[in-house]
Amino acid sequence: MKRLPLLLVVWSFAGLTSATPPQGKGSWKSLFDGKSLKGWKVAEGSASGKARYEIKNGEIIGISQTNTANTFLLTEQQYGDFIFECDVKVDNSLNSGIQFRSLQRENDGRVYGYQMEIDPSDRSWSGGIYDEARRGWLAMPTNYEAGKKAFKRGEWNKYRIEAIGNSLRTFVNGIPVSNVVDDQTLKGYIALQVHSIGKDASKEGKTIQWKNIRIQTENLQPSPVDQAPVVNLVPNTLTEQEKAQGFKLLFDGKTSTGWRGAYKTAFPEKGWTIKDGVLSVDKGDGAESTNGGDIVTNDSYGAFELTFQFKLTEGANSGMKYFVKEWLPYTHEFKPGQAMTVPDGYVKKGSAIGLEFQVLDDARHPDAKLGAAGNRTIGSLYDLIPADKTGANKAAVKPIGEWNEGRVIVYPNNHVEHWLNGFKLVEYDRGSPLFKALVERSKYASYKGFGMAEKGPILIQDHGDVVSFRSIKIRELK
Repeated sequence: MKRLPLLLVVWSFAGLTSATPPQGKGSWKSLFDGKSLKGWKVAEGSASGKARYEIKNGEIIGISQTNTANTFLLTEQQYGDFIFECDVKVDNSLNSGIQFRSLQRENDGRVYGYQMEIDPSDRSWSGGIYDEARRGWLAMPTNYEAGKKAFKRGEWNKYRIEAIGNSLRTFVNGIPVSNVVDDQTLKGYIALQVHSIGKDASKEGKTIQWKNIRIQTENLQPSPVDQAPVVNLVPNTLTEQEKAQGFKLLFDGKTSTGWRGAYKTAFPEKGWTIKDGVLSVDKGDGAESTNGGDIVTNDSYGAFELTFQFKLTEGANSGMKYFVKEWLPYTHEFKPGQAMTVPDGYVKKGSAIGLEFQVLDDARHPDAKLGAAGNRTIGSLYDLIPADKTGANKAAVKPIGEWNEGRVIVYPNNHVEHWLNGFKLVEYDRGSPLFKALVERSKYASYKGFGMAEKGPILIQDHGDVVSFRSIKIRELK
């Protein structure tokens, strides 16, 4: 299963130490009689693995085997809305998962669909939701310490899945880990996975064990709202949990409400398109702010968590800026509705100035090779700090034409992080000696107080290339 992330993830930095899910009003039905595999079947087909499943001491035991693909033990019945629980124990050298709402390809029998991760490795992604053989990672607790600490290595762990409508939630030992909103598949099999170990003979014969396997399908009572991260894949919507966490939409999917043109009092009359829930920069000449121009929020923000989905076209360039000033040094504060006049000695030229989360096609746009050490590539703090896309972070960038999830977190103590599809690529401290030194050697050196405003609007850059945005959300932090 475990190729690296292919899909965005939306992480909340807030933690929750414990939250025991409700027992529910529905009645439990056992999916395993403790003696046989009645009601289960091993997935078959040319893409299916050949690992073994045995029954012993009231447990289903999966036994790893070299030189075979992922193997799945499927329920014979498919399930739509349900609450599922089981106990699981895995050898620390293995990796596994529990499929749900999963299906099989007709041509080769390959199992695909949602999976709740079983991960005893140091990365601690147990309880994450992976889209097996389809989109890859949907949610992993990379920035959620309570979720990362929930799994107990070498011990039995209580796993719980709540799949109700488009809401998919996971819990490990009573602690919420993942909360995904998605409608890709609404019904499918539950399956127990024995992950491929390739040719690694040292892992052959290692086991994963399941017991106390049960399900509810009627009178379902979901767990209450908590502080677990939410991955909302329904564009331009907020779940009750997101609302409770303080998020609000900056783009409603239909109108330009809340935005104006930089240096302007109204939204640009040309250069931007809103269609089918997507806000797009129109094709221009590839120069900064020469078509419709940048757009900025009417409101200003200090400490915040900003999330946004974006989709690049080939060779495209854009950016998401924060702590924006439309002139620096600044002689007066702009107020919406106030006539815009350029103060004496200033020239309005190019994009408005601010800290920037770079949005770029690194392979095709020349800007990726400018700056220093890659500090103009996607996810970077533009012209200041390069995005770390080494090691596992190489998987942070999705192919051109697919949606990416960007995230900027500015903590009240001025610590800042850039995230891309669930990977942290940049972190720094505004106002630190290192930050000031980086500014002094950058293109922003002549701007007094660059990046140090107490508050500022959020800006989306018009760089003359077609780039699309949606699901732009923000919450203020205290």
